[in-house]
Amino acid sequence: MLAYQMLFTLWLLLLLHVSASALKFDLFRKQPELQEGDIRLFGSGRDSEGRVEVYHSGKWGTVCDDGWDMAEAQVVCRQLRFPGAKSVVTGKDYGKASGPIWLDDLDCKGTEKYLSTCTFKGWGLTDCSHKEDVGVICETGGLNMGVDDSSHLLDHSVTLSDSLGLIFDSRQGCDFLIKARSVTEDRSQDGTLETVETEICTHKLIMSQFPSFNTSEGSTSITVSISQSCQPYFTSFIRYIYTRKIDVTFASAQCLHWMASKFGMKQLMEDTGRLFSKILPEDPSFQTQLSLYEYAEATGDLVLQENCIQFLAWNFQNLTKSPVWMTIPDKLLRAILARSDLVVYDEYSLLEVVESWIKEKGNSTSLETQAGILNQIRFPVIPAEKLYDLQFNSSLYSTFRNLYREKMLKAFQFNVLLLSKLRLDPRFSEQIEDYKPRVYTSELWSTVLDSSNLDTTYRTAPLRRNQYGLHDVYYGNYGQASVSFTTPFHHSMMFKAKSMAWRANVLRNQNECSMWGERCESFPVARLNNNNYNTQQDNIIYHNRLVLMCQGKYICQVQDFKGNLAYIPMNNETQTGYPCPDDQYTYYFVVRPEYV
Repeated sequence: MLAYQMLFTLWLLLLLHVSASALKFDLFRKQPELQEGDIRLFGSGRDSEGRVEVYHSGKWGTVCDDGWDMAEAQVVCRQLRFPGAKSVVTGKDYGKASGPIWLDDLDCKGTEKYLSTCTFKGWGLTDCSHKEDVGVICETGGLNMGVDDSSHLLDHSVTLSDSLGLIFDSRQGCDFLIKARSVTEDRSQDGTLETVETEICTHKLIMSQFPSFNTSEGSTSITVSISQSCQPYFTSFIRYIYTRKIDVTFASAQCLHWMASKFGMKQLMEDTGRLFSKILPEDPSFQTQLSLYEYAEATGDLVLQENCIQFLAWNFQNLTKSPVWMTIPDKLLRAILARSDLVVYDEYSLLEVVESWIKEKGNSTSLETQAGILNQIRFPVIPAEKLYDLQFNSSLYSTFRNLYREKMLKAFQFNVLLLSKLRLDPRFSEQIEDYKPRVYTSELWSTVLDSSNLDTTYRTAPLRRNQYGLHDVYYGNYGQASVSFTTPFHHSMMFKAKSMAWRANVLRNQNECSMWGERCESFPVARLNNNNYNTQQDNIIYHNRLVLMCQGKYICQVQDFKGNLAYIPMNNETQTGYPCPDDQYTYYFVVRPEYV
């Protein structure tokens, strides 16, 4: 009877899964070649904790705990780019260690940059056993910007998931052996790389739904290759196939995402990929973001690709100042330029950095590719006086003379003719996006409030001035900050004589909301109000945006205003942006007029 119930349960599970082909795995971030004296923490599944291992003579080895204290631990953690050491770990099982014990009787002052520069007996000179291997736990606060090792339960379970979990745990009736083999960086005596292996007994009836496991008739086992770093998570991954539940940490997310893509579990792949949004802000060099985008392309994760492109578009100004700016592929650049939520100072500054990128690339990109990128610049929203100067100031004007002339002609026509007339011309109807602004943070189109200034005194926020006057910051009842500022009515020169007055503030409670005559659903909420009701024009609408910059470092959120209001996420509650520790925002209120 029990065997019948198990068989019935397994058959029901067949309806719950889909399959896909295996894909190649690449690390998110390209790792440099190992160097003499490199160290790592191994065996915990967390980057910040584990057994201390040192690379010497082409092989990883351990460190004896004789004489080990916090001074040595501090050197290890700082060498691994953590803020410092939390504690020394002795006697904890981080798995069976193999290879030599390289270091013994270490004596560090605590100020050394590398563990191997501390005093010790000599490489491989020890009277210790692997039972005395030392470990450390490093501090993560301040470095990882709020990203911790807490677990996140992904629950895709359906009926019978818990029962199937019990079947997996018991291994009762299992008939298909999966061997997960990993090549280590250690070498055996004959010079070949050593391997480690995990064996899991599963049920062919379940695993047959995934072609990559090759459960053909007559087969009883399969060996799959995975990276050594993913070995600790393979059993949990196989259990997910049964239960559709898994705890994901930021340490395990990369491996689980790869295994999900390799074995065709789309929902697990996409939900794990969403956790990477917490990783993206950590790397101001943008190397991680680019590597993660390449990885998302390789695994076919469209959600992760979109997440990476969105972060790069919002933080485009920082990207152009980073060491990887000139290395980004033209396909990615075109994907960024296609977005209307691209945050830049203004369109002319965008043209300048794109021209610099093209000029630096030189012959490595074709003229056709370069022209395609330049075609994504929205020339009509560049001020007319700067358009006129392009023929003198642009480094690419002579190379793309015809393209620039055509773009500039359309832009000048936009500045002196109604868009409704231009749309009758088929040449213009194909490029309507050209006439829509992006998210411009220049003084001409935006103003700023800083969360640190909301409770202080008059005019503590920096004042900005544009051609229409000063952005005047004042504080009213309850210490609530407000900015009064003026923008052009529209990008077209036809409306140059008109200006639009605005008032921006952040409402933190019901009293402030009522004071401004608003009905607020939650707090805090940003308010951007148009003060020129008599000068509004039916064929111009404002699709304004709120840009949230975190701690003055990166843009973590770009939101539409619904009417006058944009609700501000707190405590990382947003699903479409990126985390911001302690919700330390700078608020950019961006005015975006569109002609309809």
